[in-house]
Amino acid sequence: MPYRAWFQCINPECGAVYPLDAIVYRCRECGSLLEVRHDIERLARRSAQAWMKLFEERYKSTQWPYGSGVWGKKEWVLPQIDNENVVSLYEGGTNLFWAERLGKLIGLEDLWIKLCGNTHSGSFKDLGMTVLVSQVKQMIRDGAPIQAVACASTGDTSAALAVYCAAAGIQSIVLLPKGKISTAQLIQPIANDALALSLDTDFDGCMRVVQEITRDETIYLANSMNSLRVEGQKTVGIEIVQQFDWEAPDVIIIPGGNLGNVSALGKGLLMMRDLGLIGKLPRIVVAQAERANPLYRAYLRNFESFEPVRAEKTLASAIQIGNPVSVEKAIRILRQFRGVVEQASEEELADAAALGDKTGMFNCPHTGVALAVLIKLLRAGKIDKSERVVVISTAHGLKFIEMKVRYHNGELDFPCRHANRPVELPPRADAVKEALREALRRRERLQA
Repeated sequence: MPYRAWFQCINPECGAVYPLDAIVYRCRECGSLLEVRHDIERLARRSAQAWMKLFEERYKSTQWPYGSGVWGKKEWVLPQIDNENVVSLYEGGTNLFWAERLGKLIGLEDLWIKLCGNTHSGSFKDLGMTVLVSQVKQMIRDGAPIQAVACASTGDTSAALAVYCAAAGIQSIVLLPKGKISTAQLIQPIANDALALSLDTDFDGCMRVVQEITRDETIYLANSMNSLRVEGQKTVGIEIVQQFDWEAPDVIIIPGGNLGNVSALGKGLLMMRDLGLIGKLPRIVVAQAERANPLYRAYLRNFESFEPVRAEKTLASAIQIGNPVSVEKAIRILRQFRGVVEQASEEELADAAALGDKTGMFNCPHTGVALAVLIKLLRAGKIDKSERVVVISTAHGLKFIEMKVRYHNGELDFPCRHANRPVELPPRADAVKEALREALRRRERLQA
């Protein structure tokens, strides 16, 4: 009997089931979100050791499509897809960076950064988009009326959708909030032949419009409320454990915006536990920008209620979301993972990103949010200095150079503690040597 998966309503009182080739994003019975369910009993017929051996053999191999960090776990992700319909750009397999110097600076002995931005379109969104676009390609082959795939985006989702649709030969449509994404993020879907629509609203407004237009079954929805995305993104947690020789870390910190990544992370780890690959679950920490913090506010109320907010402008533009569609799934995961939610101010996230850069990284502002939250939780004693901590870096810093330029030029609304401006000098060797001596003196003062 082959492995199989299906959509199922997350409402335990409903539990309606739909095939993965159905054009459905919410339960038709009760309106709740859906999730992809797998035949765990069938998967469990292979031992944990056998799964680990199989995944190791495939990891970064040249055997199509299993060298991908996502498709190397195909049976756990989208088992019914034909390999000929897989649209893969060798996503995943990103490095786990040992942040030894940064760890020492902030007082943490075992700090790692999962560099999810070191992938084709420069963000973790590739992990989910390869799954969704592959399923769409197979549905079109089987006669589905889909003519285009659409998303609302603060930048990274649009880039991932556009590049995977370009690779598949499918039209993409991206709805972007006017003036609220970086130039690098805007040019990606334009370059990859998307229909790029700049709407005079925020992300939540774009999300309302994309949900309306995708009621038409010829336009397929690619936002994370489509749980096919979650299936690819859940492999980041599996891959972290694999990179630690099949041991789970103590804490994983992840930036939270629309919150699909939070539920995806937990889903992959729960699957590993249920199939015997790990014996413990890490704590999950969600890091939010103070100016877009609806989950943090709900956490302070012990998740007894959730109220959307109007997200204010933040340097962490990709998580400038006040009404996340995956909040119900995220809260459910946090309750199972002894979850913590913390926020970071604009000054905290910018300084944390810059401090990480000084030790060899090149952080996006969203990674800065996660690093700032890590520092706050360490100082508060909520993370122990001996714990193994992984911070998930969601995108490449090159997508956000405008923010970095403004930081190092001192052009933000607060003091930039780690600003490093170019020094203008006459073309003389003695001037260069004096500048070096001053830089070394400054370094000694900071280290004292």
